Amino acid sequence: MTDEPLARFDRAAAAAAAAVVAGVRPDQLDNPTPCTDWTVRQVLNHLVGGTRMFLALQTGGPPVDRSADFLGDDPAAAFNDGVADLRDAFAEEGALDRIVAAPFGPQPGRALVAMRVNEMLLHAWDVARATGQPTDLAPDLAAPAIEQFRAMRASGRGAGMFADPQPAPEGASPMDQLAAAAGRTVV
Repeated sequence: MTDEPLARFDRAAAAAAAAVVAGVRPDQLDNPTPCTDWTVRQVLNHLVGGTRMFLALQTGGPPVDRSADFLGDDPAAAFNDGVADLRDAFAEEGALDRIVAAPFGPQPGRALVAMRVNEMLLHAWDVARATGQPTDLAPDLAAPAIEQFRAMRASGRGAGMFADPQPAPEGASPMDQLAAAAGRTVV
């Protein structure tokens, strides 16, 4: 079994999302984000709630109420705790090959890893943009994520989850290209 999916997960969690989440000041939680109609707090709650949902999928745990508040008073700790728990579940023997009931039908655990990587990257970009932080977070992970977004769209999955792809400006960073591929307006 290769640890490449887990290495990408670790990189997305640490270099992108955790750094951005830690950089959010309390007075920025109500800032609007490029993720239409969501504030920084709502994007972070979606990200942590999604991590908890994927943990339940991976471990066969009970369904997660996505409308719950997953952040409490410490969004960074909530994010880091959720990521650590999910990382532990993905690292279990055979977990990456085990078929689980994923949002898009039965998938091996490694597909869930890829989905979490993509979501951490995209929403870290959203939060970074909304809070004035650098957005070129993990450029080495952007190209595979872009291809996975394109493949998802080509298969007809994800309808309504993302806006239509947008053009990326000339010379856009890899992360800005990812954001545009996921329907964000990049200027």
